[in-house]
Amino acid sequence: MIRYTLVCDKRHEFESWFTNSAAYDKQARRGLVACPLCGSAKVEKALMTPRLGRADTPSNQEATPAQPPPAPSPHAGEGETAPAAAKVPTPVAMISPQELEFRQKLRELRDHLVKNAENVGPRFPEEARKMHYGEAKHRSIYGVASPKDAKALHDEGIEFSPLPVLPDERN
Repeated sequence: MIRYTLVCDKRHEFESWFTNSAAYDKQARRGLVACPLCGSAKVEKALMTPRLGRADTPSNQEATPAQPPPAPSPHAGEGETAPAAAKVPTPVAMISPQELEFRQKLRELRDHLVKNAENVGPRFPEEARKMHYGEAKHRSIYGVASPKDAKALHDEGIEFSPLPVLPDERN
């Protein structure tokens, strides 16, 4: 998966996850990537600082940026450093009230969909086809589909939407 910081023609900045860069390019060309604030499909990648993996870091963890050496404590003797709690800065962010409201609405939408639909898990493509072709009664469902299955459903004209995933759900 790859996360892009995107910006629309009205200069709204947002993030989105894609399987790979080709998936972003294809979706953007087809107008499937839209600004969550204004709905504009005129979206482009914003400048981003790359995150590079290190050979000495396990592959399942993100590499942490190099930290400057800890500052000596004013009360420490020669060669001593400040207590451990003062060594590692805590990442912080400011979120606009509009973004907080938007995230809350997305969370409410997701909770409503999950509460009022049947989780069919990996059978999602199969169940969606059965309903589309009249082989099963129409009902609200959710589950998982591979990118290949999602493309095939789309190509068959079967309407579906991804469930909204909020950044804090990935932490």
